[in-house]
Amino acid sequence: MSEQFCDVGRGVTLCFETFGDESNPTALLIMGLGTQMVAWPEDFCRELAARGLHVVRFDNRDSGRSTHVSGAPPSMAQILRRCRTAAQYTLADMAQDAAGLLSQLGLAPAHVIGASMGGMIAQTLAARHPEQVRSLVSIMSSTGGRWTGQPALRIYPIFLRRAPSAREAYIAHTESLFGMIGSRRLPREPADIRAIAGASYDRDHDPRGPLRQLAAILASGDRTPELRRITVPTLVIHGSDDPLVAPSGGRATARAIPGAELMIVKGMGHDLPRVLWPELLDAIGGHAMRAGGAPQRHPLLPSRPTSLTAG
Repeated sequence: MSEQFCDVGRGVTLCFETFGDESNPTALLIMGLGTQMVAWPEDFCRELAARGLHVVRFDNRDSGRSTHVSGAPPSMAQILRRCRTAAQYTLADMAQDAAGLLSQLGLAPAHVIGASMGGMIAQTLAARHPEQVRSLVSIMSSTGGRWTGQPALRIYPIFLRRAPSAREAYIAHTESLFGMIGSRRLPREPADIRAIAGASYDRDHDPRGPLRQLAAILASGDRTPELRRITVPTLVIHGSDDPLVAPSGGRATARAIPGAELMIVKGMGHDLPRVLWPELLDAIGGHAMRAGGAPQRHPLLPSRPTSLTAG
């Protein structure tokens, strides 16, 4: 798909792509920390669109071809101390970006699906801009609480390591990272990881962006009280084997959001392995249908979860 750009206000322009029939209800995909929209693979987007949804993926601020904030990123010492004053923006600002995109494109209300930090942004969007959201899916995310959803200790060394500047080294670093945080007990497609890493490197490589995004997460703190205000139908999906955001983060999210459904996916880590796509797409599509907005000419599976410038 051709990339497009949208000025969402406050000096931020977002790069986005769309899939499917524009007359269908919109599904807005929000990706995670330091991760570009291409981490929602094109095949995944097309299969979701085939379920009767108009799919939009975009780069968050400080990633990909969207606006990168100027100024020095927080130091590693500030991040380890969870220093809130080091942040130049918060998750609320990133949610406002997403709300601006939906408003400018005339796509609200949308089914909003977020992964990892994208789940946090999606939660914040649903809490603060309920008129923009038809339903919410929060994947491998958390409430920001200090005692739930914390990474396994073995993850810290590679996660905090600065990504290499050379292309092949960057791809190898990404492979190593997902070898640690991904679905280690399920069949995996190394070529998918390499393709996403290579595309991400070619689109943009700003090592400071993820640090500013991480500071935004830390500055937002525990969002549990805010999540209790969410009223839209909500599905929380989490992997049983997620070492980066422990499953307790998903359980805490489901407890915080009134009426939320929790779906624990056996063997899933902190990634979206292709072998799980049918299960995930059926769950997301079915949730959208139950929330309303799926056209009858493109029926979605009814199964319930179990546990503006062209460029």
